[in-house]
Amino acid sequence: MSGLRNDHLSFSRLSRFEACPLSYRLHYLDKRTAEPGVPLSFGKALHAVLERLLQDVIDTEYVGPLSAERALQLYREEWAASGLSGLDLFQQGLGILQDFVRQQGRVDSRDILAIEKEFRLPVGPFTVLGYIDRVDWVDDETVHVMDYKSNHQLFTREELDSSLQLSLYALAARRMWPWATKVRLSMWMLRHGVQQETTRTEEQLEAALAYVETLGQQMETAEAFPARLNPNCVYCDHRRDCPTYARALTGQREVVCRDMSDLESVAREREEVAQLAKILGARKAELEGVLRAHLAEQDELVLAGTRYRMFNTTSLDYPLEPTVAVLAQATGLPREELVQRLASVEKKALDALLKDTGKRLGTARVALLKAELDSLATKHHSPRFWAKEVA
Repeated sequence: MSGLRNDHLSFSRLSRFEACPLSYRLHYLDKRTAEPGVPLSFGKALHAVLERLLQDVIDTEYVGPLSAERALQLYREEWAASGLSGLDLFQQGLGILQDFVRQQGRVDSRDILAIEKEFRLPVGPFTVLGYIDRVDWVDDETVHVMDYKSNHQLFTREELDSSLQLSLYALAARRMWPWATKVRLSMWMLRHGVQQETTRTEEQLEAALAYVETLGQQMETAEAFPARLNPNCVYCDHRRDCPTYARALTGQREVVCRDMSDLESVAREREEVAQLAKILGARKAELEGVLRAHLAEQDELVLAGTRYRMFNTTSLDYPLEPTVAVLAQATGLPREELVQRLASVEKKALDALLKDTGKRLGTARVALLKAELDSLATKHHSPRFWAKEVA
C-alpha cells in the first residue's frame, strides 16, 4: 500500500522492531549492509539443504527413504556458497542432516503439500509476507505446518504457545488450504531431533492479528528508534553501527546503586549488569573462537602480553562392573550394596539414549518411558535466583 514506510510486513520485520527498534531502522529504513553472523549463515545453509532435498522428492514424485548421499552433496554445495569455515561446525551440520534423514524415514511426495511456501496475509492496511518451510498433509481435515530451527536451546512451552511466527503461519495455512479445519504447528528443532508442537485457538489467532496491526502502526509512526540491549546483540547483523552496543563492550554503565536499602535501585542496577554480563560473555566467546581457530594450527600464541595455548583436562570415569568387583573383593561388601551406594545414571547420557531409542520406539512410547524413569529418580532441590521482565 503506497504511503507506508514498509511496503509489506513480515515476521522478521516485526520481531526485529520488537527486539531493537534501532536494528529495525538500520536494516529496513536506512538499508544498511547487513553482516550476518555464523549462526544465521549456518541456519540458512541447513534450510537450503532441506528445501532442495525435499523439493527433489516432490519433483520426482518419490516414495521411500531420503538419501543421505544426496543430503551430503547438497550440504557441500551450500557450505561452499555460504562462506562458512571450520571442521567442527561442518561436522555439526553434517550430523544434524544425517539425524534428519534417519528421523524422517520414509517420505511420500503426495504427503508434502508445500516447501518454502510463500504467503501474503492481509492484516488491516498491511500485507504480511512470509515463507513457510514445510507443510504436510495429515488427513482430510488436517495440515501440519513446520518451521526448521537450528537453535541450541529448545523453546519453553510458553514461548511455543505464544509464538507470533507460528500464529501467522496458522492464519496463512487456513487461507491457502481452506479445507483444513485443523492446523498442527511445529518447530522442528534440528539439533535435538524433536518437533515441538502446538496449536492455536480462534481467540489466539484474533489476538495475533490485532497485535500485528498495532505493531505495524507503531512501526509506521515511530519517530525514535532506541537501541535495546539484549543477549543476542553479539549476533546482530548491524552491531558495528550501534553506539549502544559499542558502549556495552567497554562496560560503560548508567545505573550505580548508592543505597542498598533502595531495592528499586538495586534491581535497576542488577538488570543493567546482567545485560552487560551477557553481552560481554558472548563477545568473550566470539573472541576466544578466533583464537581457538589459530591454536588449531599452532601450539601457542603470544599476543598483547598474554600467552594462549590449548590443553587437555583429565577426568576419570570408573566402569561399573569392574569397579564393583574390585571393591567387593577388597571390602567384603555385597555387590547390591556397592551398586546402590555408587551407581547413578547421568541425565545427559540418559537423554541421549532416549533420543536414539525414540527413532525405533516412537515419540509416544519414549515419553511414557521417560515418565516412568523420572518417577524412579531422586530429586534434589536447591534455591535458585530467577528474574524475568514483566510488562
